[in-house]
Amino acid sequence: MAKKSFSPYHNEADSLQIADLTIENRLDRICIYGSIDLWKDKDGLKVAQQLKTIIDQTISELEKCDLPEKVELTKSETVANPFE
Repeated sequence: MAKKSFSPYHNEADSLQIADLTIENRLDRICIYGSIDLWKDKDGLKVAQQLKTIIDQTISELEKCDLPEKVELTKSETVANPFE
């Protein structure tokens, strides 16, 4: 069941579950993984509406921003293990 409030891109802490789908909040992205079945019944409608709410909130937040064409990921640096 979806959490009542979810503010996309506002923290690194929020995580919610809709069926077997996990949605994690980050400052620079929203991570969505897992699976979800939208059955053609009242429960399926409820789950679809919860998912739509999260997607609509995410789109609204993105539309407020001056977005780059594409986020450039910086290559991570490998460091020596201090415990070896």
